[in-house]
Amino acid sequence: MSFTLGSVQIDDPVFLAPMSGVTDLPFRRLVRKFGAGLVFSEMLASRPMVENARKSPKKRESFDFDDEFPIAVQIAGCEPDVVAEAARICADRGAHLIDLNFGCPVKKIVNNMGGSALMRDEDLSIRIIEAAVKAVSVPVSVKMRLGWDHDCMNAPRLAKMAEDVGVQMITVHGRTRNQLYSGTADWNAVRAVREAISIPLIVNGDICSPEDAVDALEKSGADGVMVGRGCYGKPWLVRQVMEHLKGAPPSSSPSRAELCDLILGHYDALLEYYGIEAGVKIARKHIGWYLSDFDGANIARREINKSTDPVQVKQFLRDFLD
Repeated sequence: MSFTLGSVQIDDPVFLAPMSGVTDLPFRRLVRKFGAGLVFSEMLASRPMVENARKSPKKRESFDFDDEFPIAVQIAGCEPDVVAEAARICADRGAHLIDLNFGCPVKKIVNNMGGSALMRDEDLSIRIIEAAVKAVSVPVSVKMRLGWDHDCMNAPRLAKMAEDVGVQMITVHGRTRNQLYSGTADWNAVRAVREAISIPLIVNGDICSPEDAVDALEKSGADGVMVGRGCYGKPWLVRQVMEHLKGAPPSSSPSRAELCDLILGHYDALLEYYGIEAGVKIARKHIGWYLSDFDGANIARREINKSTDPVQVKQFLRDFLD
């Protein structure tokens, strides 16, 4: 299942999906410790990125990736020249792969002709893809859905067109845009993309266990899996998936003591990265996910969400997980 993307050798194609508000630097570093083959940044909007770079060309932005290897950076936009410039900026700042977002189903993105809305305009899509490919020397990938709706399942055609202009990897989430995140991902439908392209294909959507990963690969014919929401509160899932795919017994989930150390380490990393005021707030969703399977989790979340004192929060976590 190994393959190469530019200068990056992918030996274990189990990837962390790009997720807005989740896959920031602290979370990527944590998941990487569990062996993810590739981690993806949060989606970055191309126009604001370009405008900020033009205003302050010497300023190093918060999306520098110098200490992350390998790192895939996802960008979104609907203007070929702007997307191309954003791709150049990211590559110059350390990205090893540029991923184009053609799959985001969120209304505010779609209404601006971004994300999965682009799947309804194949001509514009290919102009964007081709501009990005020509702009950078690092590989370019595309993440898409099956199509806009079940009457327009054009992922195989768009993926083939993308391959023809130089894209080196395709990721498909097994839902249409109009499904949003409802129902279940259709991994069988992804197989049509496998049959249309010869470059690596990654399957995404509803991969929440090692068994899901095996099932998704068998049904889709993909070369690897991308784990998204399954990693909420379970950053070790990527390691368990990799072990299972290699035929080894998946390692056990952390004990309560190990989980406590992991959460506290993640918490401190968030405080350092964002500052105390913002870090305390951002950490709340992660803590909620970590504790979701425990008895008393709802009460614990309410207590944690009321506190703005990191010392108090950390002591509560120690007591709860003792």
